[in-house]
Amino acid sequence: MTVTPIYWIGFFVFVVAMLVLDLKVFNKANTAPTMKHSLITSGVWIVLALLFAFIIFHLGGKDATVDYITTYTLEMSLSLDNLFVFILVFGFFNIAAKYQHRVLFWGVFTAIIMRVLFILGGSALLSHFQWLMYVLGAFLLYAGIKMFFNNQEQQESLDDNKLMRFLNKVLPIKITEQDGAPFFVKSNGKTFVTQFMVALIFIEISDIIFAFDSIPASLAVTTDTFVVITSNIFALMGLRSFYAALSLILPMFKYIKYGLAAILSFIGLKMIVNEISKAMGSSFEISNAASLVVIVLCLAVAIGASLISNRREKQA
Repeated sequence: MTVTPIYWIGFFVFVVAMLVLDLKVFNKANTAPTMKHSLITSGVWIVLALLFAFIIFHLGGKDATVDYITTYTLEMSLSLDNLFVFILVFGFFNIAAKYQHRVLFWGVFTAIIMRVLFILGGSALLSHFQWLMYVLGAFLLYAGIKMFFNNQEQQESLDDNKLMRFLNKVLPIKITEQDGAPFFVKSNGKTFVTQFMVALIFIEISDIIFAFDSIPASLAVTTDTFVVITSNIFALMGLRSFYAALSLILPMFKYIKYGLAAILSFIGLKMIVNEISKAMGSSFEISNAASLVVIVLCLAVAIGASLISNRREKQA
């Protein structure tokens, strides 16, 4: 798919404009988001992402549009795992709901820059070293299996976290009153890092870690950088709104991790199978349309199983 510079510029101008509106207009006052507001803004981002599919169709036709919708759906589903980390971090640092959006805003802003660099780098490597598809496929398969067998009952805590101990040693951290959620404060002529900045550092690092799963998964669908970057950014932009809504109901979906594990495993297997098929000169291929169906089914089964289990527990 050939994309002229005007489309790249137009897309990033749109992203910057939406970020400015989000911070300076829609969320200028620090208030705790309501469920209704979160669901509405989440719906707006989904609609915008789907409308953008028409631009992809104009540029690349049906196949590119399927690739875009598949990568967007994939990134949105894998982003659910990030929400567990957000809940843990905000709870550990006792950050009020009305300030969580500000921390997430800057987290997403930095994550967009990092994702673009990762995607461009990954795409360039795959274009020169096709055998990396086997490596990435094996990595995703391993990540999915590891997630599936991960102990769900293990109590997650940041008290003994190595990063937390490291930050306590190298940064002057000061817990401050939650008035405007400053990242830095001055006391007695010395600058301190607040709990808001430490929470932001944890969120940034968690996104980098999750990117090692999600970006190879997206590149397994397509190596078209415009499709992968735009779908990733739309997923990230909607993640903040989804967090406020899903943080209240996500714990109900106790089997969601199994669905995500199945998705990662399938994408990894798809990469390996398609590369082997291509090397053997076979026409067999697991299409992106089939991948989209599998992703949706995995999420639907995981959510459905969670709801059925919750209902049975209440009846017991």
